[in-house]
Amino acid sequence: MKEIVADKSLIAFCGLYCGACGRYLKGNCQGCAKNEKASWCKLRACCIEHNYQSCADCKEFAQVMDCRKFNNFISKIFGLVFRSDRKACIAMIKKSGYDSYAREMARTRRQSIKR
Repeated sequence: MKEIVADKSLIAFCGLYCGACGRYLKGNCQGCAKNEKASWCKLRACCIEHNYQSCADCKEFAQVMDCRKFNNFISKIFGLVFRSDRKACIAMIKKSGYDSYAREMARTRRQSIKR
């Protein structure tokens, strides 16, 4: 099993931290940015198309929750089930930067900021 390390390349486009995900740590996933099987993810496709590291870099929406790709029924269910607050993740990236966010998520061993 891999160790949890601070690596900004392991921040998913939606703000989750793949570096603390069980699937990633067990070697069953490459992480969001490298996972070409995730072609179904509209957020991933949008960020790649616009050359964004994550939704925190978006120029179209001042508030990430205004984006229907980010804020939709499936994401609400995901957030409820996993008690995940991706909006807070994106806000932390905007405030502190990618490196600081990766360090904090690795330090706390979390994939997401909890609701």
